Amino acid sequence: MTTGLPGRDGQEAVVTLDRREGPYGEVVLRQRGRDFEIIANGCFLMDTADGRSERLLVQAALDELDRTGAGAVARTGDRAERPSVLIGGLGVGFSLAYAAAEPRWGRIAIVERETAIIDWHRTGPLGAFSGGALDDERVEVLHTDLLEYLAAADGARYDALCLDIDNGPDWTVTESNDGLYGADGLAVLWHRLRVGGVLAVWSARPSAGFEEALWAAGFSDVVTHEIPVARGVPDVVHLARRAG
Repeated sequence: MTTGLPGRDGQEAVVTLDRREGPYGEVVLRQRGRDFEIIANGCFLMDTADGRSERLLVQAALDELDRTGAGAVARTGDRAERPSVLIGGLGVGFSLAYAAAEPRWGRIAIVERETAIIDWHRTGPLGAFSGGALDDERVEVLHTDLLEYLAAADGARYDALCLDIDNGPDWTVTESNDGLYGADGLAVLWHRLRVGGVLAVWSARPSAGFEEALWAAGFSDVVTHEIPVARGVPDVVHLARRAG
């Protein structure tokens, strides 16, 4: 399916490239000029216009592991000795591509519940932004809901959890995601990290309430990195560590 809206007042035309209805609602891939956009249930999720904050999501987690030494970050040596990372949300692929370009990561798990988004990377235009990372031998694609995966009793633990499934803790894409950012959800995230592991959460705007919730859940070293954007408030990455 390809449909378009004409540009007006000098604005670029918007073309709908694909529209899917799935178990979690509607997901749409649109093109605006040279950029692509993902819309979930009528809510703008992300686009390919920049990507700085999505890359910082991964880099900040690795920097924190390097700083503390808790992740046993190996610059050389066996892959099993390198830190593992789980990325929640494939999106337009910036975070995954950035992680796959870094040899210090060992296992890279990417959780994505939307079949359409995986398809747009494997056979569609978003593959240009994930850069073939889905074929990296370290990368495992987990086609499932992130909350269900995290809640599994026999789940693996990671050195870093990098989450980008919503527009932020205060602006979720689906109502069911709200629980991830509260006390119960943060307890699950805490247990999914190895001791010394790092949690990084992307947000379209700062959330002082989420910072307080991280401290209350037992995380330490809670900080917020701001990333300036062309218009509006900065994007941010909330960062926290499991100390024990």
